[in-house]
Amino acid sequence: MKRLLQIGCLLLLAACGGGSGSGTVGQGRAPGNLDNACSILSQRPGYLRAFRAAERKWGVPIHVQMATIYQESKFVSDARTPLRFALGVIPVGRQSSAYGYSQALDATWKEYQQVEGGRRSRRDDIRDATDFMGWYMAETQRALGIPLSDARNQYLAYHDGRTGFRRGTYRSKPWLMRISGQIEARAAMYQQQLARCS
Repeated sequence: MKRLLQIGCLLLLAACGGGSGSGTVGQGRAPGNLDNACSILSQRPGYLRAFRAAERKWGVPIHVQMATIYQESKFVSDARTPLRFALGVIPVGRQSSAYGYSQALDATWKEYQQVEGGRRSRRDDIRDATDFMGWYMAETQRALGIPLSDARNQYLAYHDGRTGFRRGTYRSKPWLMRISGQIEARAAMYQQQLARCS
């Protein structure tokens, strides 16, 4: 048991090191002042191009995309879910396969790649992530009738999946209901800010 605990501690230390993992300065870092849409877009002009492209292609408003990405990854390109630990110290994998700006799961991302994005699309690329989000939300509108401007319900279907939304699984998750309300408020805030951006 003592030997197992020692190995677990070594694995934990190894998991804690290494920074962003890419060796590239700034890789994965979020822009500053995430409460100001204009500030985000002035710091990352590529974001605006990606948001506009997804809006033109799929019809999802920029403020809805931004509010969803804020919730999912805080605009961190290589965001991952937290590690899970056995015995409180031994890392045994992540909570889910969600990754990147949009926190797309492996299976959903593979479906997107096959249907729309192509094999080279990457979850840590803002253009691919926003295109994925637009595709998913447009499919949600088609399947469930949720307007693309409805940040709250689009997020509930995004988080719980379309089948989960249809079944109302979110109703038994007060924390998710609270978060979806926060996303709705953030989308409205971003929408007002974007109208004033120069």
